[in-house]
Amino acid sequence: MLKRLNDFLAGLPMTIVAGVFLLLDIVPHFMEEFGGVPVQISFLPFDPAWVTIVISGIPLLYLAIWRMIHNPGISKISSALLICIAMFAAISIGDLFAAGEVVFIMAIGALLEEATTNRAKKGLKKLISLAPAKGRRLKDGKEELIPAEEIRQGDILRIFPGETVPVDGTIISGETSVDQSIMTGESLPVDKGVGEEVFCGTINRLGSIDISATKVGENSSLQKLIRMVQEAENKQAPMQRIADRVASWLVPVALLIAILAYVFTGNLVTAVTVLVVFCPCALVLATPTAIMAAIGQATKHGVMIKSGEALEKMGKVDTIAFDKTGTLTYGRLDVSDMISFDAAISETDLLSLTASAEAKSEHPLGKAVVAYAKAKEVPMMESTAFRMTAGKGIFAEVDNRRLLCGSEKFLTEHEVSMDDRVQSALERFRTQGKASILIAEGSKCIGVIALSDVLRPEAKDMVSRLSDMHTRTVLLTGDHQKTADYFAQQVGISEVRAELLPEEKVQGIEKLQAEHHKVCMIGDGVNDAPALKTADVSVAMGSMGSDIAIDAAEVALMSDDLSKIPYLKRLSNATVQTIKASIALSMCINFAAIVLSLMEVLTPTTGALVHNAGSCFVVLIAALLYDRKFE
Repeated sequence: MLKRLNDFLAGLPMTIVAGVFLLLDIVPHFMEEFGGVPVQISFLPFDPAWVTIVISGIPLLYLAIWRMIHNPGISKISSALLICIAMFAAISIGDLFAAGEVVFIMAIGALLEEATTNRAKKGLKKLISLAPAKGRRLKDGKEELIPAEEIRQGDILRIFPGETVPVDGTIISGETSVDQSIMTGESLPVDKGVGEEVFCGTINRLGSIDISATKVGENSSLQKLIRMVQEAENKQAPMQRIADRVASWLVPVALLIAILAYVFTGNLVTAVTVLVVFCPCALVLATPTAIMAAIGQATKHGVMIKSGEALEKMGKVDTIAFDKTGTLTYGRLDVSDMISFDAAISETDLLSLTASAEAKSEHPLGKAVVAYAKAKEVPMMESTAFRMTAGKGIFAEVDNRRLLCGSEKFLTEHEVSMDDRVQSALERFRTQGKASILIAEGSKCIGVIALSDVLRPEAKDMVSRLSDMHTRTVLLTGDHQKTADYFAQQVGISEVRAELLPEEKVQGIEKLQAEHHKVCMIGDGVNDAPALKTADVSVAMGSMGSDIAIDAAEVALMSDDLSKIPYLKRLSNATVQTIKASIALSMCINFAAIVLSLMEVLTPTTGALVHNAGSCFVVLIAALLYDRKFE
């Protein structure tokens, strides 16, 4: 009940009400302070500042008491405690405006900070929703749909094309291609056959397969992925407010000066004035206002920042780890090379024949070739006698030519001869991390088409600029080692860790952190979510990336423009510098106000107005951050 009341009073609507009543109290106090005749608010039977004190003071008092009870050690002393002391001191001498003003400024600071640090947790719910609800179990020669939680180790399950694998298992019958990007981030589906593993949450793209369940329930790969995200989420500590970091010495110092002021002057008003001007209101506003300005600046440039803590920590980052697929690359297949081994067949003819043969194929490589041919407006012919062997290749007749398109193994099984030119081309493409489709007519290999993920054009320049900023870059990917090495070389990343599962990416991040590096992780896939949560700062590709990766990250690049990474780092550095400058200014104003208070120049009311002016200066300094140029 008390918590609900506290949340209600601390909310934006009631804080606005508190501000209105404080405004009603300003005019008579101005008149009184500067020698005029006090103006009474005739329609109110009480001082309007009481409303502000109740609305903004109760949540502050609740916070101060809660921290005294629950916080360990010196952290029991907080900025909230100091302001509560000042509030009660001002009330005791009848200066309700001063009491209302200090608690109202704190309420505004709390709202601003909450607005910059609230983070959506929808990603975990979406990740959990990926877990298949049912599986098709084979028992006594019959198929039965059962809830996934009822599947036991050793059960035989049948998975049709397009269905999600309900548990980890080993294929005992059938061949297929499996999209396991959720686990590894690989852009290409992986061909699977008897004896090979499939993972929970991955998608069967082609043939029907039967599997024997090996890891079920909480032991499955997807459930481990969910658990890792939860654990990493729990490790994230909320940003400690800067005002609270200094409160451990600010409160004793303020009380000591106020007591000494009373002892030497004998004036209780002077002691109360010291407490009022000592209130760290500008200090409280320094961080959230600068962060809000920086977030607004970043939003204009297509960078969505969810956490003020991310800005603070990004300036300390010295190592940036990248995923490959969908991050350094577009995550889509495109034809990169075409080689004809028959002088009578041009590359265009080879593309036309292959696309015509693959037109009825469901394999992603075949679809990519067809899409490429259509984009190049290459003429295509109708194929006949089409047959597909899942995970291997296809047979089709095109323009009275009997064609085989597929892997080296597929062509070898059909007794197609491959000379040194073919082997040399295949080895080169493997080294470059490219997938290949061999094309044969009869028993002769007539050509090869290579496909590759497409590198983002700004990636190389981005890595170079980070290097100029003395920032280390690392590639963490689930792709094959040769593929990873090839793309890393293209962009200038020298440190590569490939063939990583989600938990191994997390281990890679933790190893870097154990070496005392501040690590930023940049990724786009579901499989990147645990690593994003584990890193000190996390950035997701917002346009093409998965919703789960975006929700797991603290920063999202809405335009998927990697050139924004150096911009983000410069912005975070400037934000931290602005916060430090604001704190320095607020401390100088407080010091000057204390001196004037001891000289009895300031009263609690004018003291409150002076440190209110300090708060305004802090807001103005933060506002300048909004329009600064960082490109």
